[in-house]
Amino acid sequence: MPDVRTPARPRATGHDGGPSASELLDFARRSATDPALVASLPLDPEGRTWIRLDGPGGSEAWLIGWPPGTGTGWHDHGGSRGAFAAATGELTEQSLAAQLPTEGWKTLELADGVDRERRLSDGHGRAFGPHHVHQVLNTSEDTHAVSVHAYYPPLPLMRRYSRTGQVLRLEAVEQPEEWT
Repeated sequence: MPDVRTPARPRATGHDGGPSASELLDFARRSATDPALVASLPLDPEGRTWIRLDGPGGSEAWLIGWPPGTGTGWHDHGGSRGAFAAATGELTEQSLAAQLPTEGWKTLELADGVDRERRLSDGHGRAFGPHHVHQVLNTSEDTHAVSVHAYYPPLPLMRRYSRTGQVLRLEAVEQPEEWT
């Protein structure tokens, strides 16, 4: 009988040779289910805590602790694709289903129907492309949440936004040295 083998599935890399969004999500999910890794994060009842991780293929990765009632505020990832997964507790992601221009504006009026919301817990996560704008929240009143995040290429910057109703305003552009 001939030796019939299924050919190896090619690695699904991004167009720049780095890990794809789905590979980043696989990493985040696997890491979120590692009890020793999750337990290594010191939790602070007053503010978010984090540990930098070695992400796949040169990506930037973080283990983040979220006290009850904390969140990121609206932001993007400076053109990086990414993924995150909840390890403990539950996180709410609010995002925009619209691609925003990255430069040349300070205030945008968002169209109706662009808002999305999802809740993530127990190793569930999501991947996103380079133009993703969102905020992540721990809406619990009494339970800490922990999550794993990964980005490629490593974050060149983050844009911070404020939002009032359907109006989104660019407030700041942060460089990596401001959050490492």
